[in-house]
Amino acid sequence: MATPRATYRVQVRPDFDFDATADIADYLAALGVTHLYSAPLLTATPGSAHGYDVVDHSRANPELGGEEGRLRLLDALRRNGLGLVLDIVPNHMGVARPEVNAAWWDVLRLGRDAEHASWFDIDWSAGKIVLPVLGDETDPELSVVDGELRYHEHRFPIAPGTGDADPATVHDRQHYRLVSWRRDELLSYRRFFAVTELAALRVEDPAVRDATHAEILRWYRAGDLDGIRVDHPDGLRDPGGYLAWLARAAPDAWLIVEKILTAGERRPDWPVAGTTGYDALGEVTGLFVDPRGATALTAADEPFDDLAYAGRRQAVTELLRAELARLVRLVPELDGPTARDTLAEIAANFGVYRSYLPDGVEQLTAAATAAGLRRPELSAALATLLPRLSDPTDELAARFQQLTGAVVAKGVEDTADYRYTGFLVGDEVGGEPDAVARTVAQFHTGCRSRHADQPASMTTLSTHDTKRSEDVRARLAVLAEIPDEWLALSRRLMEAVPLADDAVARLLWQTAVGAWPIERDRLQAVLLKSAREANTATSWRDPDADFEAALAAVVDRIYDDSWLHDTLARFADRITPYGWSNSLGQKLVQLTMPGVPDVYQGCELWDNSLVDPDNRRPVDFAVRRALLARLDAGWRPPVDASGAAKLLVTSRALRLRRDRPDAFTGYQPLPVRGSAAEHAVAYDRGGVAAVGARLPVGLADRGGWGDTVLDLPAAEHTDLLTGRTFAGPAKLAELLDTYPVALLTHP
Repeated sequence: MATPRATYRVQVRPDFDFDATADIADYLAALGVTHLYSAPLLTATPGSAHGYDVVDHSRANPELGGEEGRLRLLDALRRNGLGLVLDIVPNHMGVARPEVNAAWWDVLRLGRDAEHASWFDIDWSAGKIVLPVLGDETDPELSVVDGELRYHEHRFPIAPGTGDADPATVHDRQHYRLVSWRRDELLSYRRFFAVTELAALRVEDPAVRDATHAEILRWYRAGDLDGIRVDHPDGLRDPGGYLAWLARAAPDAWLIVEKILTAGERRPDWPVAGTTGYDALGEVTGLFVDPRGATALTAADEPFDDLAYAGRRQAVTELLRAELARLVRLVPELDGPTARDTLAEIAANFGVYRSYLPDGVEQLTAAATAAGLRRPELSAALATLLPRLSDPTDELAARFQQLTGAVVAKGVEDTADYRYTGFLVGDEVGGEPDAVARTVAQFHTGCRSRHADQPASMTTLSTHDTKRSEDVRARLAVLAEIPDEWLALSRRLMEAVPLADDAVARLLWQTAVGAWPIERDRLQAVLLKSAREANTATSWRDPDADFEAALAAVVDRIYDDSWLHDTLARFADRITPYGWSNSLGQKLVQLTMPGVPDVYQGCELWDNSLVDPDNRRPVDFAVRRALLARLDAGWRPPVDASGAAKLLVTSRALRLRRDRPDAFTGYQPLPVRGSAAEHAVAYDRGGVAAVGARLPVGLADRGGWGDTVLDLPAAEHTDLLTGRTFAGPAKLAELLDTYPVALLTHP
């Protein structure tokens, strides 16, 4: 397996296409990564800014430059000594515009007899394919144009011999039925989560699997791909079987999976190098959080377990009611309402994303037990369903496993994480919002385990799915060191500009201070999305115009009211230097700990991005090139707003990983002694030692490092960040007097 030494994630998209990406290949090589890690590159829905809505698996996206552009990108990568890791999407296709997806168009046109009928996970027993696109179901404005059925901008095929009539009659003769966008409970095809525009694929069918992977595997066999990142494996019917096939089809590829692990959960025994790094993100972020302050900040929140249960329950009974209804049809031994209620209650109590039967039956049993305790009246139904749900050969069990992953994702990631807002740092995919902090000892234990069990797994701090970038979280982590000060200030702000939903208000003020300075329109967009995801005062399905107007007015006041603006700015200025310290510390740790480090686009400088699409904003690579050139000319930057200090840390750590892989073959904690020992984390990788400061407010309050020393071996160590040398016990007051981190090489 050709394991990358470090990757750089680029959101290749129509406004940053193959040629634009090729133009930064030399910069990425100079930065120190070995591989470009790209968003999906196959043909997506026209205008797609992310590429996960693939509509044609047979060719590179023409909006990115097509096959010729792809080859130009590969040439640029090879000329600069870089490889390619590609994100692929086996679980679903984009169906928002049927006319650009030939397979979906074929199925809508010919129904069950279509050549591609086996491609999509459709319950044909449920009748016509339901398409929830109408705004007004009572009098839809249908027309027949150029042999197609039209509804405003929507285009649909017409079955042979059915088009010679008025539009309403033509519609009634089709293999599909157009209904109100609110009637998604009638869907007979499985979706990606609750996204109606993404229809699930049946890659468990060898013919479907082969057809949808032929082009990707052609690229691999041509030597164009070194690694493959598999998006959302939990949506597949048989993730283990699929990954075993992919490992055989691409035997030398570095395979990683977007598998979200909960606390204490281990990755299934799949033939992959590891995950996309959310587990590492939680470990590293938590190392820079004071547990006492985090607890104080979340005191006003409901218990997270309660919010998570409520979110999962709401997700399965509302957002995913079509998928739940499909399971109910598989349970004729129970009446419909009982089957629906029982399946929903088990899913709502599921503590992990899904099981992989026969593995994970204990989590299923635990969920059923919890369901019985909450709802004793369902005991008989639970006893009836549990044997079936535990049987890997049962269709009900297979589909239930696919359902729970979506329930947890929508109920926790996209609901509970937006309601538990006292301290936002842990509200990330796979995070532990109510137990985000990690001790140094816990971190070392995790790193030893990672080094032993998954040394080629990815590590990350920011992704296209993180709600807050690494630097926003690093600044917000400072609040846990000054909880009383922040709580007092936030109360003043909430009283000065009241909002009907306190949880949304807490999210608003933390988001503003964490990303400050932030443009008004960005803050407006992020907070509106967050409030709708929380689904309390407003929602995507039923927006509350009055609440949303009030929310927008509060944001406007931040910019228009001088007291509010200056108060927020002063507090942001107070905590920003401590946030910079946390940022440098967590970046050094992520880049040097066991695993393959990834840098998300732009995050080699300070980056205050928030939830997508905010984190897909253009990156100014010209600024980064210029700063890197100054660093290479010998400049030692201050820790200031330019972010050059972060670029220094990032480039020197990445280059070291690239050029000296032999120095990253072990993991040994380094002892720190003295009055401020708890404020340091230090370890040796077998030729490289990393040292970082943590909890910087407390460190400053105690007057600095004092007598604290790092027990280095007697051999001479050179700090690549400052050029200075150290040997034997090193005073941290000297070692970390320029930067709050040190990157030490030794023989």
